[in-house]
Amino acid sequence: MAACGAPPTDSRADGRPTIVSLNPCSDAILAELAPPEQLLAISHFSKDPAATSMPAEQVARYRSTSSRAEEIIALAPDVVVTDRFLPAPTRRALEKSGIVLFDLDIVNTVDDSLAQVDALAALAERRDEGKALARRMAEAWNQNTPGRNAPVAVLLWQEDGIVLGPDSLAAALLEHSGFTLQSAAQELGYGQYLPLEQVLADPPQLLLTSGATRALHHPALDVLSGTVRAQLDPRLLYCAGPTIPRALARLREIREGFSR
Repeated sequence: MAACGAPPTDSRADGRPTIVSLNPCSDAILAELAPPEQLLAISHFSKDPAATSMPAEQVARYRSTSSRAEEIIALAPDVVVTDRFLPAPTRRALEKSGIVLFDLDIVNTVDDSLAQVDALAALAERRDEGKALARRMAEAWNQNTPGRNAPVAVLLWQEDGIVLGPDSLAAALLEHSGFTLQSAAQELGYGQYLPLEQVLADPPQLLLTSGATRALHHPALDVLSGTVRAQLDPRLLYCAGPTIPRALARLREIREGFSR
């Protein structure tokens, strides 16, 4: 995470810097920390029910922005939270207007996510709220301990038939929740395509699908009598932060089905 300069001390939000978020993952974190009078807008991605990582009632509290420079400048925020995908002309226009830019990184571990929450809480001058969110995340992590039960081999099969890699945040959540990655055993890396035929030839104990692609729900999968099938909402995989407790709760529910 990187910021250019320091946010001004005068603002419209009780002396705290006003913020516009252009990243759906920072949207989700900042909405847990700051009210609408401080978080002036979230990204348009979070207004899309299929793409958001935020609950609908939370999304409804905030206005959104299309990420056009003129629209953001009109909101007159002190800080814009963005990422490395922000187009260079937009970045230059915002910097020229005197707005501080804060770049958000992709996180692959729970520790990285906790650090990201801390950084955004510091940026928003909402450290108490940040500590509360971090505490909820840590408590959810500590609750997902499968005990002495043997790990369950899982294949997380995502939209378009891709699999996750062993170094991803989703892999860390799965392994902590009592699963072992079938894709890792097959030496498949993040984002690699796994055809239906290979799933049928080497089925896992648990086939965890996340998406609507036809192959993920193909009738041919019905022959896998020794494989349990479950679904994971794709929105639990897009971001970290406050999504982690919800993802862990769902994984705990699935894992407990193997313990009964």
